Amino acid sequence: MVHIKTDTHIAAMREAGRVVAQILTRAREVAAVGVTPRQLDEAAREVLSAAGASSPFLNYRPHFAPTPFPAVICVSVNDAIVHGIPSADPLRDGDLVSVDAGALLGGWAGDSAISFTVGEARPADTRLIDTANEALAAGIGAAVPGNRIGDIAHAIGTVCRKAGYGILEGYGGHGIGRSMHEDPSVPNEGRPGRGMPLRHGMVLAIEPMLIAGGGDEFRHDEDGWTLRTTDGTRASHAEHTVAITNDGPRVLTAL
Repeated sequence: MVHIKTDTHIAAMREAGRVVAQILTRAREVAAVGVTPRQLDEAAREVLSAAGASSPFLNYRPHFAPTPFPAVICVSVNDAIVHGIPSADPLRDGDLVSVDAGALLGGWAGDSAISFTVGEARPADTRLIDTANEALAAGIGAAVPGNRIGDIAHAIGTVCRKAGYGILEGYGGHGIGRSMHEDPSVPNEGRPGRGMPLRHGMVLAIEPMLIAGGGDEFRHDEDGWTLRTTDGTRASHAEHTVAITNDGPRVLTAL
């Protein structure tokens, strides 16, 4: 069931989204060669505490997970695509890092992700990250009343495939509101003009997940959470929580 939000609800979700943006900004500031993903998680916990918010990630356990998620952010490094558990392994020069963060504030959720490199960036990684951001922008641009879910999916997929990248198979964006995951599903590839109509008051987490090697396959890590590329190539993740309004898409997880 899709839950339509009022303008008051959207305003409240904007406050949760602002906390998510602060978490990601802080994680980017802290990230450096020698810093561990676990330290990024500690910094995220400090932001949540200061805002009086909680994490929808901590102790989350979907059907596929062998254990509850033990952190407040996901930190996925290099060939890890998404759902990386923050480790104690120091980041190395040139690592590609994706951080996915969420916040619950006042009964509403926000969800967003960024990718970046630490130290000296490889040109191929910069292109991969830039393309993920371009695909996200294209998806957001299609999130307007009168369009359909397929228009968002098509916009994202077109950017990714044109650049020669793979798209994580079976995963995509989702509705968001009182809980982090709601209907509808928002695929990262699809046919325009198909799927659920978009209307004012829908709020979606739009999130392209790109694989540099061009394939769509993945494997589960031993931890049961982390999804990795099967070919060992790097991956990039970008995400925003977006409200569909009659005045155009409104990004709720920007600073």
